[in-house]
Amino acid sequence: MKKRLFHLACIAAAASLCLPGVVTSAPATMPPLDGATGWINSAPLTPQALNGKVVLVDFWTYSCINCLRTLPYVRAWARKYQAAGLVVVGVHTPEFEFEQQPGNVLRAVRDLDIGYPVALDSHYTIWRAFGNRAWPALYFVDAQGRIRHSQYGEGRYADAERLIQQLLREAGRGDLTATGLVAPVGKGTQAAANPEQAESDETYIGSARASGFVSTHGGLRPGDQVYAGAPSLHANQWTLSGAWRVGEEYALGRQPGGRIAYRFRARDLHLVMASDSGHPIRFRVRIDGRAPGADHGTDTNADGRGIVDAQRLYQLVRQAASAGERTFEIEFLDAGVRVYAFTFG
Repeated sequence: MKKRLFHLACIAAAASLCLPGVVTSAPATMPPLDGATGWINSAPLTPQALNGKVVLVDFWTYSCINCLRTLPYVRAWARKYQAAGLVVVGVHTPEFEFEQQPGNVLRAVRDLDIGYPVALDSHYTIWRAFGNRAWPALYFVDAQGRIRHSQYGEGRYADAERLIQQLLREAGRGDLTATGLVAPVGKGTQAAANPEQAESDETYIGSARASGFVSTHGGLRPGDQVYAGAPSLHANQWTLSGAWRVGEEYALGRQPGGRIAYRFRARDLHLVMASDSGHPIRFRVRIDGRAPGADHGTDTNADGRGIVDAQRLYQLVRQAASAGERTFEIEFLDAGVRVYAFTFG
């Protein structure tokens, strides 16, 4: 398995985002997009094709919850301002290995109703050319090709749209000051983050970046191991039960009945998962030992049941409001699940 280019950590802030540990500076002018390994919804966009256009570049990856919650605004801007000359380009730079597969990205683009051009940046070539440092990241480029502003993370959507309007006015694309601002309402994983700060941070399961793991017998170890789950958990601790094979990016459930428990404090809980064989994996979720009921996510029902049927992020818990610390548990009824990371909101 190819090692990650960056060590990544998701930080909680007013504008949530995922930050690599390496910080670089954006260039003054927009770099060419010729490092893309493929394109969706468009032929390759050359500098000549973008000449004289106002461009919004969105760095994203489809299993990133912060990116998903930004999408309703990016989609709305693409539709609203296309006739005025705005070109939105989504640069899909993968975090996990499965996000490098063009078919997975194509499926995500269709499922997420993305109609604007998407450049596949599987080798981080465009990321490095921009000196980018986060998902999601927005770069605002004027009609002369100059990067006028960059914005990292969720939020500040009104300021972003006003800047788009300003750049279009400067380009002579009409007076847009009276057009107002978009107000999309995202659903499921694209719903807005909880205004109340989540107190649980992104948590990776693979050995390369795991933190917060506890068990009855020792720590998390690469390779095959039968784990006895910790009898109790403190805030932001998690544990495995059953037979698991731990790799750098994910833990693989080796037998039916494998479990993961996490003591969390947030409104929403998501888990990035995949099936090792491609066959559906059944699972069951419990919160504080009970079925989630009305607190179930979009990928579970009130009984807590769901199916892993694609390589993506799953929303497993969606509470009406944060309700203090709670213990989440997921049991996999079939072998072969890959579990990558928890995210919260």
